[in-house]
Amino acid sequence: MASSPLKILLVEDDELFRLGLHVRLQQEPGLEIVAETEDGETAVELAKEHALDIVLLDVGLPGIGGIEACRQIKQLHPQLPVLVLTSHFQKPLISRLIAAGAQGYCLKGIAAEKLVLALRSVAAGASWWDETATQEIRSQFESIPGEKKLENLPVTINTLTQREQEILSLIAQGKTNQEIAEALYITTGTVRVHVHAILHKLEVRDRTQAVIVAMQTGLIK
Repeated sequence: MASSPLKILLVEDDELFRLGLHVRLQQEPGLEIVAETEDGETAVELAKEHALDIVLLDVGLPGIGGIEACRQIKQLHPQLPVLVLTSHFQKPLISRLIAAGAQGYCLKGIAAEKLVLALRSVAAGASWWDETATQEIRSQFESIPGEKKLENLPVTINTLTQREQEILSLIAQGKTNQEIAEALYITTGTVRVHVHAILHKLEVRDRTQAVIVAMQTGLIK
């Protein structure tokens, strides 16, 4: 039996670019754009109205803007993944996107095949930050004085089991639950249980934040 298509909310204010994205993504088997809009306020409303698997969200939107739209969508639906699409890289943008709850971002101009892979990966629970963004995340934490680096971090960091640390390392590599299951010869259900335990122990909301905490504490190099 065929799996149900990935239901996407497309939020992009450039009409021609949005049309091109719509046409290209609809050509892809297993992807379905169920709603689209050009502004952040409508995006938040559409997220309430539709059963979605992922939001593909431009940053430079009229009205409340992409970052605020992301924050509001994640408040309403904490488990709904948001993949941000932007035309330029700005270092302060990365920390703002993480704070808003985004699972990753792609630069406009990305190859269509890579964007489809990013959508599928993020919808499956992985994060998608490119190399530049990952370096920026690390440099932010390296610039914090050592005595403050571990401040306010959960003391439960040391209670992760060996298996949980292995899974956390694979999450940091952008692996989906299915890929982790195959790598460790366990079921996807078991992976989900471990991921839930990791998020609980690290007192974080999602996988992206778990990876950041792991970077801060040196669990992941």
